[in-house]
Amino acid sequence: MDDVPPRRPPGSGGPRNGSGGRTEGAAPGAQGADRGAPGPAAGPLSRSRSGLAARTPLPGRALLPGLGPRTAAKLPARTRQVLLVTGEGQESDRATAVLFHRTRAGWRPGPVWPAHNALRGWTGDHHLGDLRSPRGVFTLSDAGGLRPDPGTRLPYHRSNDFVATGLGFEGESLTGAFDYVVAIDYNRVPGASPLDWRRPLGAERGGGIWIHVDHGGPTHGCVSLSEAHMKKLLHLLDPARHPVIVMGDRAHLAH
Repeated sequence: MDDVPPRRPPGSGGPRNGSGGRTEGAAPGAQGADRGAPGPAAGPLSRSRSGLAARTPLPGRALLPGLGPRTAAKLPARTRQVLLVTGEGQESDRATAVLFHRTRAGWRPGPVWPAHNALRGWTGDHHLGDLRSPRGVFTLSDAGGLRPDPGTRLPYHRSNDFVATGLGFEGESLTGAFDYVVAIDYNRVPGASPLDWRRPLGAERGGGIWIHVDHGGPTHGCVSLSEAHMKKLLHLLDPARHPVIVMGDRAHLAH
């Protein structure tokens, strides 16, 4: 969604949850945003009132390729799936994505998928309209899209509200970009539809940061993969393995 709401049908009155009712109330949903502030340290993995995941040592987690000790320390202890999105540079809109599975032998990588990120690259202090993707470690809790559930184990919200219109930054059509999405838990409420418009950190901090179908150019703030790779990702993500996305430019992730 890239901080930009999808088209809503006339009279919809706002985003809806998976049951078709209005979403209301608020519980912070960001996790591990890269702002230099330490997270809480209670238990192997717990939710604080701020929604931040506790950081607990996990033997061998620094073995995840490309991650330095500072980034690796942000991985939740229970996590057994990591989508690692590595940007080519701080100002680049191109990246690669690899889904890693934690095994007794260590982290097992999947195929390398090409990806896009935001037009102006990456930031550790994302704000509405800055055209940069937020760096950090974020949980992946909910999915949805215009098309029917392709067989994911994540909660899936199919809605006609997942419609992208207009043209991208390079003149490409945005049609189909929201056919399949996975919500990145940056400034949102985990457990709600990706269309939920609540912003626990405030509207000025942006939101609607998703993994969605690639439209052939840079995004406003999201990460995008080809349709085939999105469907594969949806098939593989398993809530029981506590999946997260680790995203940022290569140099920063290596710290």
